[in-house]
Amino acid sequence: MDQILGQVLRNAVWERLDMLSELAQRADAPSLVSVARSELPRLTEGWRAMLLAHEPDERGDCPTCSTRWHRCKAPCPVWQVAHEHLVAGGLAPQQDPKRRRPAPAQARSAAPSAAETTGRHALVRTPAPRRALA
Repeated sequence: MDQILGQVLRNAVWERLDMLSELAQRADAPSLVSVARSELPRLTEGWRAMLLAHEPDERGDCPTCSTRWHRCKAPCPVWQVAHEHLVAGGLAPQQDPKRRRPAPAQARSAAPSAAETTGRHALVRTPAPRRALA
């Protein structure tokens, strides 16, 4: 059940991002102003909430990206992506967004991929699973 709910959540987020990208590319100026006024505050609050969860602790580790056995030093991948997209902008090498985005929900196979079932997505690189110590 959690996998289904997670997939529905991820699909809804990807569809919303697709819709906003489409509006940015095709909408007329008055529509863009209206969308910017309603969506920019929501997007900035979303970034702030996500980055707050990835603030380094007193040891300089990201509490969200770290595990019991592997500490992730700041800046974690989430902060690196935030900097790349929000600060570096045109200075960072740009990847074609269509290559990063998963296929639309109706074109997906019935079985979710490993990334879909673990909640990983293209914007956040997560560490590879660790092998158990023998």
